[in-house]
Amino acid sequence: MKKSLKKQEAVKTVTLNAQVAISKTETGMNYVQVLPDNPIVGQVEAFRGLGYGQMLSTGMFEFTRHKRVRSQAVTLLKLPHSKVSQCKDGTHRFTFIVKDEEMENFCHWLMHESYDAFQFMKKHLEVIKYMKEAA
Repeated sequence: MKKSLKKQEAVKTVTLNAQVAISKTETGMNYVQVLPDNPIVGQVEAFRGLGYGQMLSTGMFEFTRHKRVRSQAVTLLKLPHSKVSQCKDGTHRFTFIVKDEEMENFCHWLMHESYDAFQFMKKHLEVIKYMKEAA
């Protein structure tokens, strides 16, 4: 008998008789309120997160929550205005940061640091290829 490594989550459904009020805040963002006919404290668990809310053609309001994915990157190369990172999701990033007062030299730094990053990644990928062949 195999044990499942995936955590089993219980799906909890709560049905409410309610009105949905949608309004705009002063900042221009939509604000959604669910106003139940018979409010009971703790009937719906509080949660915080990003997601999509939509009014369905049946008149139901649906909210789908999306988990925020954080990169958890490991820096491979640090340069004066940029860095090369490897993320746990299998991607590599080249991040370049320049302050406004340093913008006059932006093209110079971009050209030189991107070339240094290119040379580093070329060697890095050769090492990875060598390690895979040796295994």
